[in-house]
Amino acid sequence: MHPQPAQQIAGVYHRRIGDIVITAISDGYLDGTLDVMRNVDLEQARKILTDAFRPARRTSVNTFLIHSKGRMALVDTGSGNYLQPTAGFVQRSLAAAGIDPKAIDTVLLTHMHPDHSAGLVDMSNGQLLFPNAELVMHENELAHWFDDGAMARVDERSAKLYFLAGREQVAPYKNRTRLFSEGEVFPGVTAVPSLGHTPGHTAYLIASGNEQLMIWGDTVHVPEVQTAFPEAGMAFDTDLAAAAASRKRMFDRVATDGILIAGMHLHFPAFSHLARRGSAAYALYPEAWVHAL
Repeated sequence: MHPQPAQQIAGVYHRRIGDIVITAISDGYLDGTLDVMRNVDLEQARKILTDAFRPARRTSVNTFLIHSKGRMALVDTGSGNYLQPTAGFVQRSLAAAGIDPKAIDTVLLTHMHPDHSAGLVDMSNGQLLFPNAELVMHENELAHWFDDGAMARVDERSAKLYFLAGREQVAPYKNRTRLFSEGEVFPGVTAVPSLGHTPGHTAYLIASGNEQLMIWGDTVHVPEVQTAFPEAGMAFDTDLAAAAASRKRMFDRVATDGILIAGMHLHFPAFSHLARRGSAAYALYPEAWVHAL
């Protein structure tokens, strides 16, 4: 009698953009309720998910490797061991892709929330998980998450999960941290500040030849709902109104220009197109899977 499989194979998917190869690396997923959504009718949001055969708020957590000019960057690091046991699998997925974390020379953070930066350090032993990488992020991120006054204004859970967790993850990289406000941050990669979700939340535009990919970070957390209602935000948006404004600008840009997108919370492997549906709504269309690069 043959035993049944007990777990999934680690998630890895490659996509070529001109001369650059992007590898989607799954960290797993997080489950939660819709109670954290803002500026949307929750019953309507629940119906959208049910109609899409997604009765729960299951949030994919994705990271992306960028192979460019003989170098390798990782956009975000996943959630480490900070959150649910269904996430924290970036290291396993990198191993499945044949990638040695020591070979990654740059870590680009979209922002410092724990599902993005908590995979920098193994807190059980203090080991840097990307020991040869330079840590790169928007200048507003460190300024905000290391601001004791800002931390004093939030509840205890938020202080621990966002401020303190972020600090303990990035602190060991202090002497190898580079901050930016905009511009090219890695070969073929341009920072696109998309502020609001956090003060330094940043998307990254990858361009090579006549091809482009926008890794839009946390532009959405509940894709089916927020594309239908772009004003819908999350309780953990630092500035709800600014996040909604950034989301609408991003939606307009990628839909108008037909830019391929990927996101940290789009359903793995995340490569998709966005199309307008009416005057204010949009819809996501996952790109067809391909075998060869």
